[in-house]
Amino acid sequence: MRVALFVTCVNDALYPSTGIAVVRLLERLGVEVDFPAAQSCCGQPQYNTGYRHESEPLLRRTAAAFAGYDHVVTPSGSCAAMIREHYPRIGRRAAGEGRGDTLYELAADLAPRVYELTEFLVDVLKVTDVGAYFPHKVTYHPSCHGLRFLGLGDRPRRLLAAVRGLELVELPGAEECCGFGGTFALKNPDVSAAMGADKIRAAEGTGARVLCGADNSCLAHLDGTLRRVGSPLRALHLAEILAATEEEPAR
Repeated sequence: MRVALFVTCVNDALYPSTGIAVVRLLERLGVEVDFPAAQSCCGQPQYNTGYRHESEPLLRRTAAAFAGYDHVVTPSGSCAAMIREHYPRIGRRAAGEGRGDTLYELAADLAPRVYELTEFLVDVLKVTDVGAYFPHKVTYHPSCHGLRFLGLGDRPRRLLAAVRGLELVELPGAEECCGFGGTFALKNPDVSAAMGADKIRAAEGTGARVLCGADNSCLAHLDGTLRRVGSPLRALHLAEILAATEEEPAR
């Protein structure tokens, strides 16, 4: 099976180890992974800030970059949700404004082919035990886009539960937002910081050494809070846990 990796601009710029982990993991499972070099931002920052028209060129660019692939895999629930939920809306709005159906047709073609990583593993590859080894106590934070837009449900937890050596402990108030919310954190910094502090207190109370998530934008927000308070808790993307083995442990 051949898939395209949509690494996302956050991972490309700040967390390249997550993209590398996704490739290692998928190749270990027998998947051939391509990285279309024409990919860029999906347009989520612009769209979330109210600049719908400015997000349209990025829709076109993303659709062109991933044309021809049966599956597009991304380690980001928020970017997957942008494509699957908002691209068709952008296309419909453009058509309603008398600008033709092209944007909607591009969105309708791309959206069904885009999978968040845990969806792809569980729903397409039909695996939960990916051969990982991670001998640490871990708690999992479900980010809002994956939880509410994509409906990831227990897929990430099922994958984590199958990792050898890993002790998974439940996070109190797991479904509460961490406070990042993309541009929300910029527009409402005090509220965002308070929400992040609540999430960190809950995570520290579990006794876990690793706070795991499936979206590095949220983990960046939480990691900043962890560093400010000097917590020994470590934030780590789920892909890096799933890619870890005894021979190649997570860094």
